[in-house]
Amino acid sequence: MTPLKLAQRYLDIFYGGGAIDDLRAILADDLSFRGPFYRFDSAAAYIDALKSDPPEASSYQVLASYEHDNSACLIYQFSKQAITTPMAQTFELVDGKIARILLIFDSAVFIGKQ
Repeated sequence: MTPLKLAQRYLDIFYGGGAIDDLRAILADDLSFRGPFYRFDSAAAYIDALKSDPPEASSYQVLASYEHDNSACLIYQFSKQAITTPMAQTFELVDGKIARILLIFDSAVFIGKQ
């Protein structure tokens, strides 16, 4: 699967309203996830966190996507309740699985400092 298709598959699972365990098939065991609020150094820790606090009632619309060699970037409009904000995620693949994710967004909209 191409990096862009794998990144899109990740978003489909993440925002799909369930089946978070399906991420296990596309994430490297030693996944590195970095974002404004969370950091994880394994797929198991990341998936466990998502299962304990699932991304419910949220959606996205892709605004732009890019792919280069073994990486992809998706820029999308995130929506959840009264919050709407652009987000960008980069994905780096190793051996056909997502090994690194970097999530970038303005965290102020989530803590009420707009």
